[in-house]
Amino acid sequence: MSIRARDAAPRHLWRAPSAALAAAAVTVLLWASAFVGIRAVGADFSPGPLTLGRLAIGLLVLSGFVLVRGIVVPRGRELLFVGMYGLLWFAGYNIALNAAEASLDAGTAAMLVQVAPVIVAILAGVFLNEGFPPRLLAGSVVALLGAVIIGAGSGAERRIELAGVLVCLLAGVLYAAGMVAQKPVLRTVPALQATWLGCLIGMVACLPFTPTLWTEVGAASTGSILGLVYLGVFPTAIAFTTWAYALSRTPAGQLGVTTYLVPVVAAGLSWILLDEVPPALSFVGGALCLTGVALTRLRPRR
Repeated sequence: MSIRARDAAPRHLWRAPSAALAAAAVTVLLWASAFVGIRAVGADFSPGPLTLGRLAIGLLVLSGFVLVRGIVVPRGRELLFVGMYGLLWFAGYNIALNAAEASLDAGTAAMLVQVAPVIVAILAGVFLNEGFPPRLLAGSVVALLGAVIIGAGSGAERRIELAGVLVCLLAGVLYAAGMVAQKPVLRTVPALQATWLGCLIGMVACLPFTPTLWTEVGAASTGSILGLVYLGVFPTAIAFTTWAYALSRTPAGQLGVTTYLVPVVAAGLSWILLDEVPPALSFVGGALCLTGVALTRLRPRR
């Protein structure tokens, strides 16, 4: 293991906007699959142990790469921000989302979490000095409306529990706060290591769930165990890293809006993998989500 000086941290080695967009697209796809995966393994794993398992697997996958590349040591306020997003985002958000999906279907949960991009845009405008561009605000409203329509269509015939809704909204708040806290860290810490640190801190916070996780793994089906491994490798290790990469090169408010595509992708995955044809409202909502995200990507005229 080597420790690199802060100045040795790679700074925007690949500046092409298309690279950040591609990384965000990978994240959207994998995070959409996570909503389905969490729902699938929820019968065998409770919220806390599931989070611990995901983070432990993600940490294991990332550790080899981080140790080979060397560690950039965060300092000062960066350490505080690392602790914040590790606890709020990697641990708190995942526990809350897992708990919410115990009573909510994946599509409804994916829609409710989309309160986060609005909070991200507000926090980024206030604390990260990103301001409040009109296109960002307009696109956020349009995309949020689309997400609501998707949720209304997918949950029209389901009984939605208030407790699950409130916990899911809490998950969105924790996600937004964690993402904004991570943004300053990415100025000096590479995306891969930033994700590794988040997994490490989140896992340590979840260590009290270790005995329960051990018991649940012993009683879980092979499919659920494979699902846990998938959640740890892809939506955690890979998706959080690609997201951090994109966040280091994109304003937080603008990037946060791209997660409005998650309900669209989740509906598509359910159609392909589970043969569940989305209701007509989902297509309308999906079109609005795409339109809203496109509005945020428009560049102002000089």
